[in-house]
Amino acid sequence: MADQTLGDLYKAKRLTDDDLTAAVAGYLADPTPGQSEIAEGVRLDIGAAVLESPYATEILAREGAPEAQRRMAVRTAILLAKAG
Repeated sequence: MADQTLGDLYKAKRLTDDDLTAAVAGYLADPTPGQSEIAEGVRLDIGAAVLESPYATEILAREGAPEAQRRMAVRTAILLAKAG
């Protein structure tokens, strides 16, 4: 699983849209660093994933960025993150 991204797990249906939506909402409500369980057996430090994504970092820092864009930036960072 170490070489897979969470996007790969999503394609394999180990992550659902509901899992991703909950993870994004949880991060935006409380961006405290640390591992979070996104789905059964799938953990990720979402804050670290966001920091590794220049796009997500830029969008979240942008004052007045639309909520939908903020959510999509975090979702994308999660999907691109390595599973661990």
